[in-house]
Amino acid sequence: MKNFNAILLYATLCLPSLIQAQCDKVLIRGRVIDSLRPQSFYNIMVVNRSSGKASFGQPNGSFSVYGLANERIALSVKQYPIYEFIVTPDSNCQCQVLAYIDRLPQEVAEVVVKPLKTLEQIKEERAALAMVDTRMVSGINILESPITALYQAFSKKEQNKRWIAEQVYRDDQRKVVQELLRLYVAYDIIDLPEADFDAFLLFLNLDVDFLKTASELELITYIKDKYEHFKRFNAGE
Repeated sequence: MKNFNAILLYATLCLPSLIQAQCDKVLIRGRVIDSLRPQSFYNIMVVNRSSGKASFGQPNGSFSVYGLANERIALSVKQYPIYEFIVTPDSNCQCQVLAYIDRLPQEVAEVVVKPLKTLEQIKEERAALAMVDTRMVSGINILESPITALYQAFSKKEQNKRWIAEQVYRDDQRKVVQELLRLYVAYDIIDLPEADFDAFLLFLNLDVDFLKTASELELITYIKDKYEHFKRFNAGE
């Protein structure tokens, strides 16, 4: 009896080696399955790390390739961790694999939420638009201080100051109109994507005096009308 048990144990231990030795090649068949979200499509590649060969699987996650016993196989599925296994043939020189995989955590880009300003806040900003005073001498003051007037007219420093003041002024105008557009989009007055704000602002060419003094209804009517033309021009491109 002891001899029989010893023979049985020996056969159990040696059988896999005997099977592997008699398999010239092994049919490796299997399937990958998302354990949490079963789906019908997988972009799967079967990579034989031992030989360096690779082939694609089927959209349903199944695959079928040939290899050798003890070779290392890797299953690469987009957005999933790599699944690896060692080829271990059965008595029919086949290796059956059922690979359960979990999707990698998704990294979501940071989203900055900008609170919308009220119409009253924007109205106050519109009324407050004013270019910075660069203390230019003009009118009757030119007669009183001609040297200062000439200096301001030709000095690069003074010209730079005026240019900077103008750019700040235009930037303030642009910010006010952008806030208006965000509000109009939020209230479904226009459906302009924020990525197109700059192009629409250039097309709008809004007069600053009108921006400062127009009523809410006048602004909405004007901007909505301009937006319809803007869409038509862009649709024809």
